[in-house]
This record gives sequence, structure tokens and C-alpha cells, in this order.
Amino acid sequence: MNAEIILAAQSGDSDAMERMVIENSGLIWSIARRFFGRGVDADDLYQLGCVGFIKAVRGFDEEFGTQFSTYAVPKISGEIRRFLRDDGPIKVSRSLKERAAAIHSARERLLMQTGRDPLISEIAAELGISAEEVAEAELAAEPTQSINKIYGEDGPTLENLMGDEGIEDLLIDKLALRAAVDALPERERSVILLRFYKNLTQDGAAHVLGVSQVQISRIERKAIALLRSQLM
Repeated sequence: MNAEIILAAQSGDSDAMERMVIENSGLIWSIARRFFGRGVDADDLYQLGCVGFIKAVRGFDEEFGTQFSTYAVPKISGEIRRFLRDDGPIKVSRSLKERAAAIHSARERLLMQTGRDPLISEIAAELGISAEEVAEAELAAEPTQSINKIYGEDGPTLENLMGDEGIEDLLIDKLALRAAVDALPERERSVILLRFYKNLTQDGAAHVLGVSQVQISRIERKAIALLRSQLM
């Protein structure tokens, strides 16, 4: 990027700024595409990227010792992530909220009756719904978790399971991970909830869902592959 154009844009030259945005539209679009499918219009994502790009122009200094594009990329993606975090499209439906409330009440009743935290399968039987439906409602009610948190007795993290090549940049916004989990098919979503949100081992998840440990392992691998495909 021509240093003179950057300086002109920084000094308030609107034509220079417009030229920079136009010449870098491909870069902005390439970053905006990472966030497609999360309920925000593509053009809106691009406009958010442009806001981040303009902030990068205004804040760039050659003394940083890096190329402008290298400096601009995290500014562009950060602006989009900030919007998704603060005003994101992920909403919990009223029916799921009501089901989550019913599950909470059932859990309290069973706890009083048995003196222990009930299994998801027991809550499902109490409410006359499937274990998968309980899992879905509880996932919707769960706060977003850190990708670095250790889950289950065998201690994996979602970050570990997905690898580390570029993952820090792609998953820095926890909401992105939550959106990807919400988009999984029901069976895969249930296994992810039980394994990585409810801290169950594969055997424990198998017991709750009434399948074998081998099936849970296979479903988990498929779910992780789907998450990778959405987040990479």
C-alpha cells in the first residue's frame, strides 16, 4: 500500500480513503466471508469490515514494522466479531426458554426425591420428552464456554480437538463457536453438549442417550469434523 495514500487518508482526504477501501475490497470481503451463515446479511458484514478497515487506516503507523494489510486484518475481523458479540443474531426461542424452565423445575424435584443430581434421561422421563430435547434446551440456556476450558474426566478441550492451526484467530470470539454448535444436527449437538458442556465421559454420554460408547465416539468425531468445517 502506497504510504502517501495512507498519509493522505489519515489527514482527512476522503478521496484517498475511498480509494483505499475500493482497492482493498477483496481483502475485506475475504474476511467478511468467514462470518457468513450467522444470521447477518453479507453486505452488512462487508460494511462492518469497512468500518474496521477505516479504523486500521487511521491507526496505522509505519513504525509498527509491519505491512499495512497485516495490521488491517485483525482490525477488520475484530469489528465484525464485536458486532456479533454485542448484537449477534443468536437468540433463544421462547419455546426453548420455557422448556429450559420446565427442565430446571424437574431437576429440582428429582433432586429433592433422590438426593442427587438427576441424569438427563431421568429428567426426560419426568417430562415425557427425549433426552435429545433436554440436551437441546439446556444447550440453549447454557452460557457460552471458553474454548480453553477442560471438559470431562478425560480432560479434552474443544480447542484441542479442533487443532491449533489458525484456530486462535478463528475462535477468538466465543460466540462463533456457540453458533457452530447450535447449527449441528440434533444428535451431534446432543453429544457435544453432554461431552463438553456437561462434563460427561463417552461412557456417561452413551448411558444418557441409550447408545454404545463406540457410537458416541463416532458421533463425536463427526460433530468435531462439522465444527471444523464451519469454523475454518
